[in-house]
Amino acid sequence: MTRREKWLAALPVYNEVDYVSEILDQVVQYASNVLVVDDGSTDGTDKLLSQRGDVTVIRHEQNRGYGAALQTAFDYTLANGFDGVVTLDCDGQHQPKRIPAFIDMARSADIVSGSRYLHHFEGDDAPPEERMFINRRITADLNRRLGLQLTDAFCGFKAYRSEALRHFSITDTGYAMPLQLWVQAAESGLRIAEMAVPLIYLDLERSFGGALDHAETRLKHYNQVIDDEIARLCASGRHVIHAASGDLVCVHEAG
Repeated sequence: MTRREKWLAALPVYNEVDYVSEILDQVVQYASNVLVVDDGSTDGTDKLLSQRGDVTVIRHEQNRGYGAALQTAFDYTLANGFDGVVTLDCDGQHQPKRIPAFIDMARSADIVSGSRYLHHFEGDDAPPEERMFINRRITADLNRRLGLQLTDAFCGFKAYRSEALRHFSITDTGYAMPLQLWVQAAESGLRIAEMAVPLIYLDLERSFGGALDHAETRLKHYNQVIDDEIARLCASGRHVIHAASGDLVCVHEAG
């Protein structure tokens, strides 16, 4: 008999007063250990969280960004001896009932990444065209450059084994954080699996922050993050290997 693993469910939260109570009521049905990282909410979310005794709350006094909130969750996971963490958003776009399935798949993978494009579910929403284009473009670029086989580079519904978290050194505090993570995962040779999840879009007006709300600027920024992370790892002597060909990936490919 092997011991039962201890997993954490972690939710980065920023100004989710309309969703947080309902979502957490669901999450605690499927996870014994729940962490909420309140990333400086100013809409009353913090007051709702303070009334709960069934979740742990870490609060950033100021908004630091999506990537920073996830890094806090990763640090908490490792500091408290969890075997892994399932991350999900608190805006109603991820279904808490799928948490056990993510943990189960993580028995044979280092990262299990949700994919909204791996399988069509009845009732799937139509994604905003601009966001879908950027997702498809960046996902294809990551696959081409790193030899990955992703279908959704940005889904925040994921399971990470703690062994995988120890390979990461995340410095991007914003929505580009997953791109830095994928480069580091490829360099570390981590086992990656995808799990199909429904395509649910409730926040059609999400802001990505200032100039990044402009699609072309955001796409350029995301590509720059990938370039910079590959260059940083290679400059430090770490070898980013193309997962399919085995070739060294250290020079930005034109086009």
